[in-house]
Amino acid sequence: MRPLLLLYLLPCVSGLPFYNGFYYSKPNGWNLGNGHGEGVFNGVRLVVETPEETLFSYRGANVTLPCHYHYEPALLSPRPVRIKWWKLSENGAPEQDVLVAIGLRHRSFGDYRGRVCLRQDREREVSLQIGDLRPEDYGRYRCEVIDGLEDESGLVELELRGVVFPYQHPQGRYLLNFREAQRACEEQDAVVASFEQLFRAWEEGLDWCNAGWLQDASVQYPVTLARQPCGGLGLAPGVRSYGPRHRRLHRYDVFCFSAALKGQVYYLDHPEKLTLAEAREACQEDGARIAKVGQLFAAWKFRGLDRCDAGWLADGSARYPVVHPRPNCGPLEPGVRSFGFPDPRSRRYGVYCYRPR
Repeated sequence: MRPLLLLYLLPCVSGLPFYNGFYYSKPNGWNLGNGHGEGVFNGVRLVVETPEETLFSYRGANVTLPCHYHYEPALLSPRPVRIKWWKLSENGAPEQDVLVAIGLRHRSFGDYRGRVCLRQDREREVSLQIGDLRPEDYGRYRCEVIDGLEDESGLVELELRGVVFPYQHPQGRYLLNFREAQRACEEQDAVVASFEQLFRAWEEGLDWCNAGWLQDASVQYPVTLARQPCGGLGLAPGVRSYGPRHRRLHRYDVFCFSAALKGQVYYLDHPEKLTLAEAREACQEDGARIAKVGQLFAAWKFRGLDRCDAGWLADGSARYPVVHPRPNCGPLEPGVRSFGFPDPRSRRYGVYCYRPR
């Protein structure tokens, strides 16, 4: 019978080898070689393989981040290894532990607890499965394989299909510091966009003159048509940057990122126009709740929601989504039109509701 590898989740204990918070105990007679006179890593190389291409998925979906390892030259007998997955920082925050495992024992961390597991369908497969994807799950993940004192790792990049939209404070432009910008996006069922997400949105035609926070605490804005109020006529189209700003003292708008959603956003057919309070109540009576800005953008982008009727949203703004521009329906390009933040007592608008699946 092969000797057992014991895992201890204990505070620091003298005399036990320590590896990243885990302790390993080697029973008497345990041979770390391959049974053919080969030492622990005597001329053997550990190789970790992960995909080079970016993986794309959707909010609420399950996704597998592939990771496999092997030895060169091949070893004839199995060896105990430790697996660690973590998410790399995107904005200066500490790296985030996701999962560690030895054999059948594993532990997940933070918001990933209960949503991740190790997939080991094939020999030396240590892929990470993530369930119920959330907007903040996008980013770069590192798969590390540790064999004794040797370790190798590979990167997997995960992107969520989503839409970037500019957002400002209800009282006007340039009123949000970085933390307030984060909170504003979260309240609209979104997260602060990364530069990569903003750049991809610019490539798809996003044009916006107001500068906004991004996830790395830089302030930028995308311009597809150069004009005087947007940096001048002499500058080529692109993503303009103010560079990093002070997170507390400086104030701008924000670019939010909302991932594709599983529920339904719809314009509620109602016999009359509503105040904001009446709009909230009407959605509740219909078994739904008033939609958020990020939900409306996601429905427009991924569900083809197309409606000329302006309706209240949860933040007190009034908007409507247009996929196919037409007369008497705003500008000649697709988009989500905004009437700003009207008087909440006004009865000039309908309402957009959201019903989760």
